[in-house]
Amino acid sequence: MSRFPLTSSAGFRIGAAAIAWLMLITVLHLSLNRESKSANRVIMGYMPVVANLAPPLIDYVTKGDGLYFEARKFASFSEMGEAFRSGHIQAAFIIAPLAIRLFEQGVPMKIVYIGNRHESTLVMRAGERCESPSDLIGKKIAVPIRYSGHLLALKRYMRTHGLNESQVQILEVPPPEMPAALASSEIDGYFVGEPFASKSMETGAGKRFLDVESIWPKFICNLLIVREELIESHPEWVQELVSTAARSGLWAQDHMEETVKIVSSYWGQDPRFVQYVFSNPPGRYRFDLYTPIPEELDEMAREMLREGLTGKQLDASSMVEDRFARKAVNGSFSPSGDIYSIKLDTKTGFQTQVRQ
Repeated sequence: MSRFPLTSSAGFRIGAAAIAWLMLITVLHLSLNRESKSANRVIMGYMPVVANLAPPLIDYVTKGDGLYFEARKFASFSEMGEAFRSGHIQAAFIIAPLAIRLFEQGVPMKIVYIGNRHESTLVMRAGERCESPSDLIGKKIAVPIRYSGHLLALKRYMRTHGLNESQVQILEVPPPEMPAALASSEIDGYFVGEPFASKSMETGAGKRFLDVESIWPKFICNLLIVREELIESHPEWVQELVSTAARSGLWAQDHMEETVKIVSSYWGQDPRFVQYVFSNPPGRYRFDLYTPIPEELDEMAREMLREGLTGKQLDASSMVEDRFARKAVNGSFSPSGDIYSIKLDTKTGFQTQVRQ
């Protein structure tokens, strides 16, 4: 028996507190179970590149919402493509020729949005003579993947200036490994989207040789593909995804400091470096050309056929679904608002995140 027995009033208070605690735990448990069952989630694959600026911003503003677009970072486009092919992700901000290749292989998908443009650069090792096309002769140039617009743009540049394929060695190197490969002289240059090109220029290991828009105006680096079953089952989700993506780019132009803060945490990059990427040169990137146009994809498909990356000329109109992008921005959106203004004001019944 206890040496200091409890009084009846004290025992009642403790018993009541214990019952209240159990009730609280039960309510929280049921609430969390309901949330996990009712929450809707779309997983978006992306790479930490400027052309994929939208996924971190979309993830940031929809986290905690009834409809959450989760940004899942991949180490390579090939890995992302396989995740999309298998259905492990429902959407992918992916390099354009690889999307075309997936379509050719019968993966049920549509192109619904184009990432911001004019953000790819051919960088050469500092100290190398690089003043004319002939200076590329005998050099080893890396591209992210065989199925990349960078390979196609480089081949187009070589054809334009009379260089044949035997004069330039083209290698595949994952973008995160390119700056180190250049610094160690494993390669002489690389053609890639930002921020990987700026990494070598910031450290002084590399220098700008040319920007992709000088070769290919309105060049498409990355685009957004979604699985057809998502369009069929939840077109309103796809509309919300595309609208938020389009608005995120327009918003970022007027709020670069906040944009840098958010995306650098997702990319795992120093904010000062990300600021350097967007400032050198300033105003280069185009965020307003987000609607997929079949003729532009046809042009890329022709380049792929020329290089043996497809077996036949594909009809881009069959892989493009532009209705979501055409409805992406309406009169109710103003880029001057805060980050949460990029979300589409729909009547889907989903709860809007409470701002802290």
